[in-house]
Amino acid sequence: MKDIVFCSNNCFVLYSAAVQAKSSENKESVPSLPQSPMKERPPKAFHQYSNNISTLDVHCLPQLQDKVSPSSSPPIIFPPAFEAAKVEAKPDELKVTVKLKPKLKAIHSSLDDCRPPSKKWKGMKWKKWSIQIVIPKGSFKPPCEEEIDEFLKKLGTTLKPDPVPKDYRKCCFCHEEGDGLTDGPARLLNLDLDLWVHLNCALWSTEVYETQAGALINVELALRRGLQMKCMFCHKMGATSGCHRLRCTNIYHFTCAIKAQCMFFKDKTMLCPMHKPKGTHEQELSYFAVFRRVYVQRDEVRQIASIVQRGERDHTFRVGSLIFHAVGQLLPQQMQAFHSSKALFPVGYEASRLYWSMRYANRRCRYLCSIEEKDGLPLFVIKVVEQGHEDLVLTDTTPK
Repeated sequence: MKDIVFCSNNCFVLYSAAVQAKSSENKESVPSLPQSPMKERPPKAFHQYSNNISTLDVHCLPQLQDKVSPSSSPPIIFPPAFEAAKVEAKPDELKVTVKLKPKLKAIHSSLDDCRPPSKKWKGMKWKKWSIQIVIPKGSFKPPCEEEIDEFLKKLGTTLKPDPVPKDYRKCCFCHEEGDGLTDGPARLLNLDLDLWVHLNCALWSTEVYETQAGALINVELALRRGLQMKCMFCHKMGATSGCHRLRCTNIYHFTCAIKAQCMFFKDKTMLCPMHKPKGTHEQELSYFAVFRRVYVQRDEVRQIASIVQRGERDHTFRVGSLIFHAVGQLLPQQMQAFHSSKALFPVGYEASRLYWSMRYANRRCRYLCSIEEKDGLPLFVIKVVEQGHEDLVLTDTTPK
């Protein structure tokens, strides 16, 4: 039979099967340990060690009972999670009910994770903020617009343009200055040199009709007739919108017809207050805004010829920021050198334009452009007129 080696407490024991048989014979002489409350198991081999240790059951050690210390109150037994544990006590003692919730065990990877969890608010999804504004008592005067403008000018960061000059253009029909309301006389249209008419004043004239391209025909004819017709509302000349009722002689300006509560229809007819139907009408027009392209049909060649023939005049011809002052003239011997494939360069031409300054980023100044003659060739001159600086003159042989 082979020998077997066991290791326990750093001591090596060598024994054979014969020693095992001898230990079984001396089993009765070994003092018995207190029996454990566990169930009896099948007998196992006991081995005796040579290191002055009592013989123990290596495979199954006995379980010692814990000493229970006397307690004044009955112990509380905690049940599993989400269950209420009721402690059975005597009738004279207090009954305690405890509810526990499961707590997730988190593995802390660093020291920062060991911080105590912050308090969470339950059942609260929003908060009310109360703002209280306290105005001190005293004579506080808010700054006016002039003071604000002066302050912004000192900073030099404003891009406020110069105040726009008043529009002195007058309508030849209603004699009102400037563009009208969109839902009223509407914008001004150019009829001739320094002759302007409101869009609706011309459109609602009896003789005028509109083409599919947006041209207004017979505007000049209506204007000549209006010079002799007096308005029934304001008693001034220039009325061209008459009542559509047969043999009715009431005639109004377009703006006066609105004030007199005349009724307008979609077929471009109008009835005066004496002949209009009572109540509302299906074909009644209550909105006069015109957003389509509309212009006055005119002879442009004749208009340009009239500008050249008048010479010195007090009229102003303006296109956007370009103000036209003089056309100039060309003599027969100058025709070869004073033109290009796209433009003519008449001597004496003069125009001015309001544009951004070359010195300041937030200012505008006036540029006076003219054409002169030098050595039989055109000379283009630009004079920069700016307040607070001397006039700067720039010249070149080409308009570019």
